[in-house]
Amino acid sequence: MDDRRVIRFDADRPMRLDKFLSKKLPELSRSRIQQLIEQGRVSLNGEISIKKSDLLDDVDQVLVVTIPEPEPISLQPEEIDLDVIYENDDVIVVNKPAGMVMHPSPGHHSGTLVHAALGYDNFLAGIGGKMRPGIVHRLDKDTSGVVLIAKNDHSHQWLQKQFKERATKKIYIALVEKHLPTQSGRIEAPIYRDPNDRKKMAIAPQDKGKSAVSIYRTIEKIKKFSLLEVQILTGRTHQIRVHLASLGSPIVGDTTYGYSTPSIEINRQFLHAKSIQICLPNSDVMTQFVANLPLELQTIINHLKQ
Repeated sequence: MDDRRVIRFDADRPMRLDKFLSKKLPELSRSRIQQLIEQGRVSLNGEISIKKSDLLDDVDQVLVVTIPEPEPISLQPEEIDLDVIYENDDVIVVNKPAGMVMHPSPGHHSGTLVHAALGYDNFLAGIGGKMRPGIVHRLDKDTSGVVLIAKNDHSHQWLQKQFKERATKKIYIALVEKHLPTQSGRIEAPIYRDPNDRKKMAIAPQDKGKSAVSIYRTIEKIKKFSLLEVQILTGRTHQIRVHLASLGSPIVGDTTYGYSTPSIEINRQFLHAKSIQICLPNSDVMTQFVANLPLELQTIINHLKQ
């Protein structure tokens, strides 16, 4: 059933229609509100308003907003086991396994994290007007670890805002070839699409690409390998993989940026999103979520130490 909201203009100064409704309906994103306006679901004193830039400036103006039920989507829920770290009414935090793709894409029409989230439970309030989970950030297919999934529009925009403002703290564990030149360090090197291979990323010239910053710390040197803790201050595609490879220490098992044949027996890249700190919806307190190192990676560490 559609949700009908009646709102009286009460701001102390003139304000754009979409901006005012964003303040009054914080559970909806700005783009969602603009979509409702364009669909003719907002009326002003009985007249349909179709301009998001309409200026409100009179206390006698009354808005009626009709919010339709989330539309079903064509994706079919799939019963796939999820390692759930935490869950409340706004968010679900999972430990994604290596090998699982985040979103449906060419060649990956099933078995994705989106399919698994849809099949997990009937919890979705709808993101952008559609009954789907909101994947807040991404991990590569062969990277395991902590992933946040928003259950509704409000939590989706709340969490995404922190990622855009770089207010989160993300820590990864990586096993790399060789030993880095220093025990710890900061890598500041812009990244862009590799002009010679559009499927890859590369270190860009200083006047090109997007800024990217990674901070690493050596946890332990194990034979000819180094076990690192890496914090990323930016979230560029393949950032950690490209940055470490640029130092001559690619991630073990990364056949795209490292050795074409892994130096040890491994069927994935040794990269794991260990933890993330973020403020949950409607909270100003940072909460940390941790995903333990998967058994297959811990087994490799144990074997190398023997």
